[in-house]
Amino acid sequence: MMSTTGGLVILTEMLPLLPPSEKKIANYIIEHPHKAITLTAMELGKRSSTSSAAVIRLCKSLNLKGFQDLKLRIAGDLQKTNASGFSDIEPNEPLLSVIEKMTNNSIQTIRETAELLIVEELEKAVEALRQARRIHFIGIGASSIIAQDAQQKFLRINKSAYTFSDMHMAATQVANASKEDVVVGISFSGETSEVAKVLQLAKQNNVCTICLTKYGNSSVSAQADIKLYTSATKEPTFRSAATSSRIAQLQVIDILFMSVASLQYDETVMHLNATRDAVHFLTKNGQKKS
Repeated sequence: MMSTTGGLVILTEMLPLLPPSEKKIANYIIEHPHKAITLTAMELGKRSSTSSAAVIRLCKSLNLKGFQDLKLRIAGDLQKTNASGFSDIEPNEPLLSVIEKMTNNSIQTIRETAELLIVEELEKAVEALRQARRIHFIGIGASSIIAQDAQQKFLRINKSAYTFSDMHMAATQVANASKEDVVVGISFSGETSEVAKVLQLAKQNNVCTICLTKYGNSSVSAQADIKLYTSATKEPTFRSAATSSRIAQLQVIDILFMSVASLQYDETVMHLNATRDAVHFLTKNGQKKS
């Protein structure tokens, strides 16, 4: 199953990381997308003052299956009419304007992340999580919040899920993981060294590893058997607030959770009802539903 959108998003997000010749091709495509999809690799190489070999290398750098895959995605992008782009807030921004901008940014992030997810990788991740004896979610800072959300979700459907804010504790847990476990490393940048090292430790123990990072190669994704990507988003001034990136990561966790739940639907409903009753027992009159 091949995605039919997201080509321009991938090019834009990978642009700063590309070598000079590939960057020239990417810039040409971004500036002339309608023309680019009509060209052969050789023609695109000539138009961008590079070569057909550089076009093929670009597609490999983008983690795509080839030039046709890239052209298909760009053609799909050109059919979209509802992209509004990202907006940063201004000094003394009116409240209604903040509401509108943040809503549009979140919607755009969700759309772009959906386009960046590789279905084959997602299927592998879902099956690995469904079969896992234990799931270890690893994240630091803002990503630790995502790890806690994932743990809470999977615990509710009777999955043994763990997360630690202390990386020494995480390493200790992963050091004792088995081939039946799964370790999920969450890092928006993909360059959180502690997360990369914990995944490396898991791989040394032949434990299945999954990463959730922004699109592209990174130290974290290099240690992952299964790679899931989110949109890098555009938050120039308030990037450290991790607003859209958090939305994107939560979206992928929700997709994973719902996919696993769907594959074991009856069992999931039973466990959700049991956990709902348990919370009701704690917060209400102390009488568990019969």
